[in-house]
Amino acid sequence: MKDLTEGKEGRLILNFALPMLFGNIFQQMYNVVDAIIIGKVLGKEALAAVGASFPLIFALISFVVGIAMGSTIIIAQYFGAKDMGRVKRTIDTLYIFMFFASIALTFIGIYTSKYIFQLIQLPEEVIPLAIDYFTIYSLGFVFFFGFQGTSAIMRGLGDSKTPVYFLVVSTLVNIALDLFFVLGLGWGIKGVAAATVIAQGGAFFSIVIYLNRYHSFLDFSPLKMRFDRELFRKSLKIGLPSGVQQTFVAVGFLALYRIVNMFGTPTIAAYSIAMRIDSFAVLPAMNFSAAISTFVGQNIGANKMHRINQGVKSTLLMMAMVSLTITAAAVLFAEPIIGLFTNDAEVIDIGKHYLYIVSPFYVVFASMFVMMGVLRGAGDTITSMVITIITLWIIRIPASYFLSVEIGSNGIWWGIPVAWVIGIMLSLTYYKTGRWKKKAVVKHQ
Repeated sequence: MKDLTEGKEGRLILNFALPMLFGNIFQQMYNVVDAIIIGKVLGKEALAAVGASFPLIFALISFVVGIAMGSTIIIAQYFGAKDMGRVKRTIDTLYIFMFFASIALTFIGIYTSKYIFQLIQLPEEVIPLAIDYFTIYSLGFVFFFGFQGTSAIMRGLGDSKTPVYFLVVSTLVNIALDLFFVLGLGWGIKGVAAATVIAQGGAFFSIVIYLNRYHSFLDFSPLKMRFDRELFRKSLKIGLPSGVQQTFVAVGFLALYRIVNMFGTPTIAAYSIAMRIDSFAVLPAMNFSAAISTFVGQNIGANKMHRINQGVKSTLLMMAMVSLTITAAAVLFAEPIIGLFTNDAEVIDIGKHYLYIVSPFYVVFASMFVMMGVLRGAGDTITSMVITIITLWIIRIPASYFLSVEIGSNGIWWGIPVAWVIGIMLSLTYYKTGRWKKKAVVKHQ
């Protein structure tokens, strides 16, 4: 466990974020290898099917993940206040909630997937493949939530390294199973999904065994867990806005996919590839956002508000340097990067234009995400939710639709940076008001 209330702010945040970044790079490497295998071996229809499945997966898991964020913030603040009894009870409550939520979402997802793919007007030749992939993938929700919940708990306690080790091994296993199931056994898109479920299950059970052996304080014993209604109520108070925010984002991505689907399978495939590249490009922003969220939570819990502003400045500076480097690489090597995933010239051309339009604004996205992390760490998840909904539903989706009518698929891509610019303006303005400081769970005189 790591105390983030003492020491140089920038160095603490960097050291906390780097292990998460390293682990997520491995995870995204799997996604890239996964997409390369699908695109090169199974074709653009299969690539489009997997790409279309992820917004639905995100829509199903997002609400629960948002609630888990609330628990993580509470864990960080109580840990900063050295109230270990409430830390343990919050952990037990989170595990119980996520288990039952994962079971419910599995049944809901399998039953509704066909109708949702039809609703977003996925091409007829892609729908059967998407259903096959999603049905098998959803069977692993319980493992996904188990591992992600455990990782989030450990981050709240200041340990960002341990989950990474298990994530790296899981990613390597996933890649190996991908190659075996698809190339060796010829299972096609079903093999891709099965590989993911097996790898996630292995990661979850392995980290539970490790924690029970080396961290008896966490004591993962399902029969001994107790559900604390009061702490769950506090988790809901903070996590519910995050859950609603994540759900609106997920449904927004489904709406965006409907706009993309209007332009046919090549554009869907290009967008699926672009999402993989974006996932890599925004990893630093997402991990440093998680790091500063824990940093803010612990320092608010310890009543050390003076450290937060310096932590924000250091994080924004680091993000600017990293984001500009990623932008330069994306612009200079756009065509060969897209070409890794497909040999289709039309798909490559569409994906190349996506990177030309979106990548110069990665620094804006990174800054916005850092500020959102500050608000979440303070417990001010309602403001984060409002800003996210405004940028996505009031700015991005309408802009993408109207611009696509005027200038084609490139118009969809232009809606993305427009929304990011509005988002950073709103989040910075609110941060400067200082109102977020009053939202903490742990109160000090």
